[in-house]
Parts: sequence; C-alpha cells; structure tokens
Amino acid sequence: MSWPADITPARPELRGRSLLTLQRHTPADVAAILDLADELKGRERPWPQLLAGRVIGLIFERPSTRTRVSFESGIARLGGSPVTLHSRDLQLGRGETIEDTGKVLGRMLDALVLRTGAHETLEELDAAAAVPVINGLTHAHHPCQALADAMTLRERFGDLQGLPVAWVGDGNNVCVSLLIVGALTGMRITAATPPGYEPPAEVVEWADATGRQLGGAARATHDPTEAASGAAAIYTDTWVSMGDEEEAAARRASFEPFQLDDAMLDSAGPNAVALHCLPAHHGEEITYDVLHGRRSAVWDQAENRLHAQAALLAHALA
Repeated sequence: MSWPADITPARPELRGRSLLTLQRHTPADVAAILDLADELKGRERPWPQLLAGRVIGLIFERPSTRTRVSFESGIARLGGSPVTLHSRDLQLGRGETIEDTGKVLGRMLDALVLRTGAHETLEELDAAAAVPVINGLTHAHHPCQALADAMTLRERFGDLQGLPVAWVGDGNNVCVSLLIVGALTGMRITAATPPGYEPPAEVVEWADATGRQLGGAARATHDPTEAASGAAAIYTDTWVSMGDEEEAAARRASFEPFQLDDAMLDSAGPNAVALHCLPAHHGEEITYDVLHGRRSAVWDQAENRLHAQAALLAHALA
C-alpha cells in the first residue's frame, strides 16, 4: 500500500534504520516519529496498512508485557505480521551465536526487535542482520520507552522545548533514554538519584550539550526535592530491576527518600503529572494513590508504547 497523503510523510532518513539508542538519531527523526504516532492514535480504525506484507521478528530473552503486546498489536494494526520468538525456542538456547542467528533471520524477516540484557548483544545482532534492528530493552538503553514518554508529555503540555522534567530513583536504562530523548526535544531533565546510582556522567554531559542547542538542559543531583521543585512531570521506576534482586534490601534502603508520593507531586506544582514505565511496586517507588490518581499520566504513557513503536516501524520499513 502506498503511504497515505493525509498523514506525516515517511522520513527518508529513517528508512532502513536500526534503533539501538536515540543518540544516533536527530531531533527531526524523533519529531517525525512522534508526529506519525500522534496521527495514528487520533485516526479511526482500521489504520493505514503501512506494514502490509512485512514480517517482523520479536526476540525476547527477558520477560515482557508492554513491549511484547504493543509491538504485536501495532504491527498487526498496520497490516504486518509479528513473529514472536523466545530464546528458549531458538537455537540461541543451545549455544548458537547471536551473529549466526542474525544472519539467518535477516534473510527471512523484514525487521527484528530484540529485548535482551547486554547492549553488546543487540549491537552484534544489528551488525549481522541485513534488516533494521530495534532495541526492545537492554541494560543500557530503552529508546522505545523514551519515545512513548515524549509522546505522552507532548499530549499533556504541547511544546516540549524548555519543559522541566524530574527523574527520581535509579539512574538506569530508562533514565538514560529519558535524558537522551529530552535532549533531542529540548526538555530540561534533572535526574535525582542516591549516591552510587547516578546515570553515566558521559550521558548527562552529552544530553546537556545537545539539549542546550534546543533550549533544554540536563543535570544530575542527589536531592529529589530539588529535582521535583517546579517540574511539569516527575518520573520514577522500580527500585529493584531485573538482575538486581540480590541487592534488593540495600536498594530499598537507599531509595526510600525518593518515593513518588502526593507530597512530592505537590512540591512540583498544581499541574504536575506522575510518570512510571511499569511494572510498578505499590508503596515502594510510587504510592498507589499517585499511580491511580487524577495526576497520573502512567496509563496514557503505557498505551503510547503502541503508537510510538508502530510509527517507528512504519518509518523504518516505509
């Protein structure tokens, strides 16, 4: 099917492109993805069949709810066919290398999405497969989540340039990707973490230098109250991520002052919203009342994974 004339045109610079980290993309790339995501969300179904005849492989080496369902649903709604693969079902589980797997699957599929641990594994797949490879999550980056985050904030506040956003908690992969998408959209991101849990300094420096060109900024602090003050949105994530279970008790003790509750939202301002990439642990990083309250944008944020990822794949396979 040809690209419809009544939606954002396909961006040639995104055609055939992998997405390992948004640091390799430009502000115009991100804007094109978000514009199409907004338009898909606002259209009556059925959606235009932008992925008709395309077959996309989804490889999950780690558990997934939102990533799997949003990709499968988005691909199907755009007329494509998702093929969901678990490492236990592949020869990867019996010792085949990711390079060999990528060379084979790249000849059978039009794109690949990988959810894995080490970011190097994703890079090896991208180097081997002759098709676009999308990062469904690694320990280092979660760019698809960041696209949904930016989409959600645009819905709530309009122009993102200069928008103050606070991150409170672990300086993990979601924090890193928020800093990156914030820089590419001109947001002012403040990441507050306990000592020892900061996002990588080089990412903060890159995000600050890149963001300042668009009216944004990025910085790190250890003071959650300072970060939250005046923020349009406060974003948090689980204190104990996959692979951190042995450190659970120490982490909970360190992060206790960083809980996103009504008091923290009140300190931000009357129109501030709460963000969380889910799954949430009620009473730990976020209270039930905030997560399910009137100031929560979490459920829009989760839904927007569908629209942002569908738009990403549409541009990549245009």
